[in-house]
Amino acid sequence: MEYRPFGSTGDSLSIVGLGGVVFAGMTQTDSNNIVSEAIDNGINYFDVAPSYGREQETEIKLGEALAPYRSKSFLACKTTCRDAVSAREELERSLRYLRTDHFDLYQLHAISSIEDVDKCFGPGGAMEAVLAARNEGKVRWIGFSAHSAEAALKALDLFEFQSVLFPVNFVTWCQGLFGPQIMERARQRGAARLALKAMARTHWAEGAERNYPNCWYEPLSDPRLAELALRYTLSMDVTAAVPPGDPRLFRLAMQFANRFTPITADETRELMELAVDLKPIFQAA
Repeated sequence: MEYRPFGSTGDSLSIVGLGGVVFAGMTQTDSNNIVSEAIDNGINYFDVAPSYGREQETEIKLGEALAPYRSKSFLACKTTCRDAVSAREELERSLRYLRTDHFDLYQLHAISSIEDVDKCFGPGGAMEAVLAARNEGKVRWIGFSAHSAEAALKALDLFEFQSVLFPVNFVTWCQGLFGPQIMERARQRGAARLALKAMARTHWAEGAERNYPNCWYEPLSDPRLAELALRYTLSMDVTAAVPPGDPRLFRLAMQFANRFTPITADETRELMELAVDLKPIFQAA
């Protein structure tokens, strides 16, 4: 497994992480097994949020499964709360469920509008709670995940975030023009780039059979194309990618990561030809 620097923090992350959506609907035994499998394959980056699954099930399952390996893992969590009181309550609850006394990375989750940014940074906003938790040693690094390019750029200009987690996908990048502007601003601001949706294809078609119930979009199910798409993303200036929240696709991504080589020009052209006829799941305004 290749490891890359997490910005200038001194930490290094496996180029593929295990996303908490994988645990939605999974038994505890299966959760324990997939975490052990991830550790055995060299994965040290785990990312979860209270909003994944039902009633914090993913946090509870990951908390038990990761407990034996917590000291050698990089654990990231998130909050969708925009005010300080709710964000603090959610952070404390997540610490309990995940059986840890700190998060290596805590993120403002799903920043989707300028209004989200304004709420988080305004008086009594979520950033007050996150900064207080950092001062108490409950959070090491601070980041955010972005669903809007405009909002991501504003957030990056307001605070020295350690990371931004955002879609870096061959279709959204080339057809939706979503991603390059975040990548560039994050570089300028010294924030590590963490990638989402690398193996996404497009929106589910109306009435299509959803063979991957944990994915709100249609992922690439062809192994060769899925590997090309992940290699495309990992060939960018990113620290790591979090694969789709399906155990089958995560296991494929682990295989791909352990034999990763940068994508070639011919392979990139093949992906670009495929992207022409696909609707991006994110696009710039």
